[in-house]
Amino acid sequence: MINFIIRGFGRYAPEKVLTNTDLEKIVDTSDEWITTRTGIKERHVVADDQAASDMAFESAKMALADAGMDASELTHIVCGTFTPDSMIPSCACIVQEKLGISGQACVDVQAACSGFLYALQTARGYLMLEPDAKILVVTSEVISRRVNWEDRTTCVLFGDASGAVILTSGTEEESPRVLDSMLAADGKLGNLLTVHGGGSAYTYKLGEPVGEEFFVQMAGRDVFKHAVRSMSSICNDLLERNGLTTTDVDVLLPHQANYRIIDAVGRKLEIPEEKVFCNIHKYGNTSAASVPLALSEAVESGFIKDGDLVLLTTFGGGFTWGATLVQF
Repeated sequence: MINFIIRGFGRYAPEKVLTNTDLEKIVDTSDEWITTRTGIKERHVVADDQAASDMAFESAKMALADAGMDASELTHIVCGTFTPDSMIPSCACIVQEKLGISGQACVDVQAACSGFLYALQTARGYLMLEPDAKILVVTSEVISRRVNWEDRTTCVLFGDASGAVILTSGTEEESPRVLDSMLAADGKLGNLLTVHGGGSAYTYKLGEPVGEEFFVQMAGRDVFKHAVRSMSSICNDLLERNGLTTTDVDVLLPHQANYRIIDAVGRKLEIPEEKVFCNIHKYGNTSAASVPLALSEAVESGFIKDGDLVLLTTFGGGFTWGATLVQF
């Protein structure tokens, strides 16, 4: 049996901070409106010369340092993103080049906000086949370039960031150890949250203007409903499969999409508020980077302690969702 050990954690958020007050000058909104509906106070935005791979590189370096590893030891790079630098080459390949290494298997995983759990599960699959593998799982999103800054219902929600972990095999006594994971999707609901533009079904000809379909479009109320239902349901299924209940969970760390969603999932699972980690007020929704960014902060701050059983859960466009158990 393979034991999946997280050797290091990393995160990165751009230097530029965009507050709700700043947004009041850009779009018809207010700090009060954003805060009461989302819990978000500020978000980070990339500089003009930054791309997804630049942030991924920074969080990867932090994760490698935390693991006490050199980049040359890596065997695989799995990158979760829906905002890569380019369609070709992949973000994972660009990160590899920036790390100054070559020869590793590199692949991008696109599951929107569920990208980290999908990428982590992909890495676990590689380790099942190659137990000696040392894998960088990194997520990075530049959503500020994929939101319509005239649409107040979406532009206030998102921020840019990256998160990373190093995953290897190990012994049962080592921790943090990924115990189990479940993933799911329902493509019938895909049109409730989209970024169509640039895809093969929504192409542009040279010189044509970019339309609204190039940016995030979302049916907010429907997304809220399905997010709460799907995350709470898959968490219960995962716990039941492992002979556990929500009373065994020490920390719930959900995707940081909206405070109301975070709160609703915690309530539905009957997990006390003091056990639910939340940093959405500082970063907004950073999509695939959300969970590893929060995980790195929760570990560093001591919110997650040795011996804690941590339940991760996420929901994203597709629709995609998932849950993962990590024993610290």
